[in-house]
Amino acid sequence: MNYFEFYNIPESFLVDEKAIKNKYYQLSREYHPDFYANDTPEKQQEILQLSTLNTNAYRTLSDPDLRMQYILKEHGKLEEGKNELPSDFLMEMMEINEELMELEFDFDAAKLHEIGEKSTGIMAQLENDILPVLQRYPEVHGFTKEEALDEVKTYYLKKKYLLRIQETLSKFATRS
Repeated sequence: MNYFEFYNIPESFLVDEKAIKNKYYQLSREYHPDFYANDTPEKQQEILQLSTLNTNAYRTLSDPDLRMQYILKEHGKLEEGKNELPSDFLMEMMEINEELMELEFDFDAAKLHEIGEKSTGIMAQLENDILPVLQRYPEVHGFTKEEALDEVKTYYLKKKYLLRIQETLSKFATRS
């Protein structure tokens, strides 16, 4: 069952986190296996499955990145081998990766800081650009739902790429 349907909330990238937590606690009480200890094994199994579904739904829907990944997967947007990024973005990332490789051989704290600022700026711009789509999804004016999902997919993949770069930057920072 779809997690949004299970929680009886509309599919959205930006959700009411308090409502999700409340629904999780409500269903945790409702589907707690201890309350069904005297029921048939079939009923106990059903409740265990619902309890597990509740836990998985909460974990996914309460985390913005997992929620985004979930929605994209539900709509068939994240498929192995079909997750291409725009070439201009890849070229920009290649330049940053080359700068990082240079730091491996000739560490320079100022250069590390510069690369960190650059990647932070790119991330901030990505988030700024995608926010209107996330806020109005699925009713995005000027976009079809499909186009909006494609925009979010591109953002998601770019963000993953940038997070890997920021992880590498963190490793350099711990060495200095």
